[in-house]
Amino acid sequence: MRAHHEAPLIPEGVEPADLDRVARNELKTLSKENADGVALHLVMAARLIEEDPALAHLHAISAARRAGRIGVVRETLAITAYAVGDFALALRELRTHRRITGSNDQLPMMVDSERGMGRPDKALELGRSVPRSSLAVPVQVELAIAMSGARLDLEQLDAALTELQIPQLDPNTAFSYSPALFDAYATVLEELGRDDEAEVWFERSTRASQVLDNAEHGDDGDMIEIVEEDLPEEYLSVDELAAAGFDAAEAPAATDDAESGVDGSSTADTADTTDCSDTAEDTNR
Repeated sequence: MRAHHEAPLIPEGVEPADLDRVARNELKTLSKENADGVALHLVMAARLIEEDPALAHLHAISAARRAGRIGVVRETLAITAYAVGDFALALRELRTHRRITGSNDQLPMMVDSERGMGRPDKALELGRSVPRSSLAVPVQVELAIAMSGARLDLEQLDAALTELQIPQLDPNTAFSYSPALFDAYATVLEELGRDDEAEVWFERSTRASQVLDNAEHGDDGDMIEIVEEDLPEEYLSVDELAAAGFDAAEAPAATDDAESGVDGSSTADTADTTDCSDTAEDTNR
């Protein structure tokens, strides 16, 4: 038997059509009435995830109880569980989402969920279970950040830095993932006592955020072109880098003219997600 769950109210003005078209398409296997009800809860979960994650989680639970076999529903439940700190539920739901969809796009959150459960070794093992080159570039960056965090959990500071030394750690370009990557790199440099270098990378993160914000609001003064990025070569894990003789403490080279941070030679690349739970049964299919 499932525990009683009171579905939260949907505010006036919220419509099923407000749901992202791709997510809406996943609900086509449901009856129209049920699909519309699930869509409303997914819309609310997305709107509330930042300001009220607990309420967003209740909406995600409601959606999962009505459509537990839909990938985007299980993904949404996982994301809201992660947001409220229920890492065990998040990991379970992300695994279910991966079984349903075959997608590894949420692998970084799975790694972070293992970390949240106090299992950094398992987090690293999970992160190494999928070839990096098979992931979209933004997902590769998120995974590098999560793997670096797991190394920090284990107090492997040099290895944590090496995890972040990927082709996207480029101070001359600004993609949607650049600020988070630069911040993560600066944080590890701080942990290593390299404060001057850390300050430079924090400044680069700020500059990248400004460039991206300008692009989003139509001010392209610092933006030259929008590029689709492909990895020039397969990303190597920290263990592979060590085996190849890479110095984990060596920071990637940056040219003098890049020292001021992002100079506007590139732009934004976006990545979004949403997810959901295991024992729920679809209703009104």
